[in-house]
Amino acid sequence: MSLITRIMLAGFVALTLASIALPTEALAQNTPYAPHAHPRIEITPRPLLYRRCVERLELQYRPSGPVLYPLTYCWWVRG
Repeated sequence: MSLITRIMLAGFVALTLASIALPTEALAQNTPYAPHAHPRIEITPRPLLYRRCVERLELQYRPSGPVLYPLTYCWWVRG
């Protein structure tokens, strides 16, 4: 390696180490108080709408013969 490459590599390493070390020290000195957690509030409202369903069997006529076919009817109801 040439002398210029070694100098550039050493400068890059020095800058990298300085950029890693400085922010942590600066944060530790400039923070006058410790962070605290806010109280957690959970709200679980009752659902306003829900689905009501009715199931039944219906006789359908097909070319192969009559078939029982399941049907489901659903609608929204206020809770």
